[in-house]
Amino acid sequence: MEKDNTSSFEGFFLVGFSDRPHLELILFVVVLSFYLLTLLGNMTIILLSALDSRLHTPMYFFLANLSFLDMCFTTGSIPQMLYNLWGPDKTISYLGCAIQLYFVLALGGVECVLLAVMAYDRYAAVCKPLHYTVIMHPRLCGQLASVAWLSGFSNSLIMAPQTLMLPRCGHMRVDHFLCEMPALIGMACVDTMTLQALAFALAIFIILAPLFLILISYGYIAGAVFRIKSAAGRKKAFNTCSSHLIVVSLFYGTIIYMYLQPANTYSQDQGKFLTLFYTIVTPSVNPLIYTLRNKDVKEAMKKVLGKGSAEA
Repeated sequence: MEKDNTSSFEGFFLVGFSDRPHLELILFVVVLSFYLLTLLGNMTIILLSALDSRLHTPMYFFLANLSFLDMCFTTGSIPQMLYNLWGPDKTISYLGCAIQLYFVLALGGVECVLLAVMAYDRYAAVCKPLHYTVIMHPRLCGQLASVAWLSGFSNSLIMAPQTLMLPRCGHMRVDHFLCEMPALIGMACVDTMTLQALAFALAIFIILAPLFLILISYGYIAGAVFRIKSAAGRKKAFNTCSSHLIVVSLFYGTIIYMYLQPANTYSQDQGKFLTLFYTIVTPSVNPLIYTLRNKDVKEAMKKVLGKGSAEA
């Protein structure tokens, strides 16, 4: 027993894609490229939201929160992944694994709730346009953002220690490229049904409840859009929400598959590639989706770049 407890603090071996060594160099280049794109794109959104007064609105306040969240999420997992892909060392310390698990769970939960908050903002903008500034006042925006951040970190504060305390009977090989909850639960040498039930119960509040609120919000939005008589008005309303809908679809599609299926049906290979998708692809394309489909962001970028050129 003492030996098992001592070994649990020595660290873990992240198997990752070590069984496909020919893929590791390719993945290193791909992951690094997406990581740099994520940092550049999301930092651009944050700076534009701060520098351009036209973007000092609830929508861009929440978008800046999402961009900051995506930067934190990728920085909490990708550097370790790049280190393991680059060389023969596939280890991570116990403390490093605990920190990574906590922040991956926390920030993933924050994004679920934040996307629901952003859906409510779009509902207020489309369905209550005359009262929008009264409804979405700065104090409420700050409170909603705080709820999102507190919900995610509170959920992780419950699940991360429970996952790490599972007996592993000396098993230190994590069949993944990061310390993620399904992979760590799969290493346990005891019955994990109680923990899985707890995880599912919390997922109802962190994943399904926000998704339900998003669907309700867009149900009302769809009804409001269909009542708009002019084609130009419908197009404007659709453009207001389309970027958010795309982001929601990309994020929730992978998260629901990852965290709401029983552990005994969990495929590690599928899990790795899905995790790779929502860890590097989704955070990097979010800024592109909002920038390419948003006139305000394009104009703000031109204004900021124009000032820079003029000063040069």
